[in-house]
Amino acid sequence: MTWHTEELVGFDLETTGTEPREARIVTAAVVRTGPGGVLDRRVWLADPGIRIPEQAAAIHGITTERATAEGRPAPEVADEVAAALCGHWARGVPVVAYNAPFDLTLLGAELARHGLPSLADRLDGAAPGPVIDPLTVDRAVDRYRRGKRTLEAAAAEYGVALADAHDATADAEAAVAVARALATRHGAVAAITATELHERQIRWYAAWAKDFESFLRRKGDASAVVDATWPFHEPADARA
Repeated sequence: MTWHTEELVGFDLETTGTEPREARIVTAAVVRTGPGGVLDRRVWLADPGIRIPEQAAAIHGITTERATAEGRPAPEVADEVAAALCGHWARGVPVVAYNAPFDLTLLGAELARHGLPSLADRLDGAAPGPVIDPLTVDRAVDRYRRGKRTLEAAAAEYGVALADAHDATADAEAAVAVARALATRHGAVAAITATELHERQIRWYAAWAKDFESFLRRKGDASAVVDATWPFHEPADARA
């Protein structure tokens, strides 16, 4: 038995924007899966407390009017999502999130915004994990593959069905399926423990960020800075 044939938890957020320290949660999904499929789904719709930009609503389908009418208060949603994730980590179950620094940084910012305990606080000071980010792993093990690295592209590459992209539940389930398929294809990924994979992703992400920053500077953006921390980006004031 290896990590990819055991229980995994998928996690995804749909949000008001693309800056994780500023955007707010609109929908969230935490999906517990086994090798045979989904074991349990928890889904949230939040009232983010701000208007949802039209561009964001066009992607995930949730308007400000619907979120206000049907969504639960943002602090309650953030608190329950954090509690769900930490409950799984406390059991030793890996959490899979595609482009984990976005979702986890955003969740951390929401907790801080509402004066709620951080993920680490809920784990008695331990770093949250293990986290498995199929995007970070895929970039490392198939570095020179051409094309996009979106979840939709990864699903197509690894033969995973994704019929409703940008739905939090569908994306969470697809991220897990991609992680399992990726490990099946790349034996070296399957051969290590989830904890070891977490540690390697820290290094892999830092190497990718350095390369991407260099690329942007060669293309003319002399001040480009790419945050190299994973699975959480540093607070903005830490980078100042």
